[in-house]
Amino acid sequence: MSTERLVAEFKALVRIDSESFAEGAFQKHLMQRFKDLGLHIWEDDTMAQTGLGANNFIARLDGEASIEPLFFSSHIDTVSPGKGIQPIEENGRVVSDQTTILAADDKAGIAIMLELIKRLKEQNIQHGPLEFILTPGEEVGLLGAKAADMDQLQAKYGYVLDNGGPVGGIITASPTMQRLNIRVTGKAAHAGLEPEKGISAIEVASQAIVRMKLGRIDEETTANIGQIHGGTAMNIVMDHLELVAEVRSLNHQKCLDQVEAMRKALEEEVERSGAQLDFLATQLITGYQFDSAHPLLAHAKRSLELLGREARFERSGGGTDANVFNEKGKTVVNVSIGYENIHTVEEYIPIDEFEGAVEFALQLVKGMPDFHVESGE
Repeated sequence: MSTERLVAEFKALVRIDSESFAEGAFQKHLMQRFKDLGLHIWEDDTMAQTGLGANNFIARLDGEASIEPLFFSSHIDTVSPGKGIQPIEENGRVVSDQTTILAADDKAGIAIMLELIKRLKEQNIQHGPLEFILTPGEEVGLLGAKAADMDQLQAKYGYVLDNGGPVGGIITASPTMQRLNIRVTGKAAHAGLEPEKGISAIEVASQAIVRMKLGRIDEETTANIGQIHGGTAMNIVMDHLELVAEVRSLNHQKCLDQVEAMRKALEEEVERSGAQLDFLATQLITGYQFDSAHPLLAHAKRSLELLGREARFERSGGGTDANVFNEKGKTVVNVSIGYENIHTVEEYIPIDEFEGAVEFALQLVKGMPDFHVESGE
């Protein structure tokens, strides 16, 4: 019955539209759902800062003060196409009608939270203080989490319910990522009559790009130039070129070094040619790395083993709210909750994995009386 209830809750959640920047109605629904379950709600006022459709909010469930507090996190926004989702059960899975995403990323995480609270109450399970932080704008740059005041969370330790794949996956490392906005300014000239009087921005940039390492730099680092825009007409030497690039690395210093290598190649070619360069590097996320022996990971591993599951320690090339929370002083890892093929109309979640994710979350809470961190950890 509880699995059926979990699936029914999930279906109800995905039917409420909440694409990024339009999360307001869904947020209000969720705040009421948590209130109905007896939790205390705290909401911030970050919409004016982020431009999103909703604020962050925290739902608190009182517990034994002698037990270490714990928090869980999910995001409330979805990618598109995410309007008018029609969830369907078939072959032991929940899928969409394939005209939209399913939005298991990350409404499955939210459904797990709600079912967790119900089972804790129904089974009268002893637990410490629990907090649930729900963020908007994750899919468009972790905007809600970046604006959140993490001092409002009592718990120091938490799990983000926002990773795909079978239950058991634990993200031990996630990259630092920088966005590069580059503008090379040359000099216009008639391309047929006097091209030698011009400075071709694309030629300058091309010479620099040839010198750059791009793609897979090493096992921890990648770099990519994803967008190029420039020029005014076919018969004019290109006087300006704009590029948007990114660098990611599981090693923070390697990320910075790769950015500087790309900057240096551009600066040297610009100086040689007489062009000009504007180069802006913006850090989008800060990476984190945990040893598998860390108490938070050891706790997750032990919880999985008690359920007869094996922990899979994985490194990710992408970022989630966990990156932001760690940067802001919390100790957090992202864990797998079963969904597959996210951000596509083929997205689905196996019901047995969905149920397994709830059991995992329940075991994480049940094991907290034995959770201890040595000083200085």
